[in-house]
Amino acid sequence: MSPLARVFALPVHAYRLLVSPWLGRNCRFAPTCSAYALEALETHGALRGGALALRRVLRCHPWGGEGHDPVPPKR
Repeated sequence: MSPLARVFALPVHAYRLLVSPWLGRNCRFAPTCSAYALEALETHGALRGGALALRRVLRCHPWGGEGHDPVPPKR
């Protein structure tokens, strides 16, 4: 993972540590948005991986869909 991707992953790790335990398990997608974000950052780097993660989080609303949504493979 690039240094910038590691910086982008810090808020995801903080969310998983501090916020996620209070919300419980109610994610609409598999893998969860935080797992998706970390995998996207690892696979695609900071810019594309961050954009994929942001897109996924923005789709997390009552009309945004659900189900299996893996990180796309690297081009």
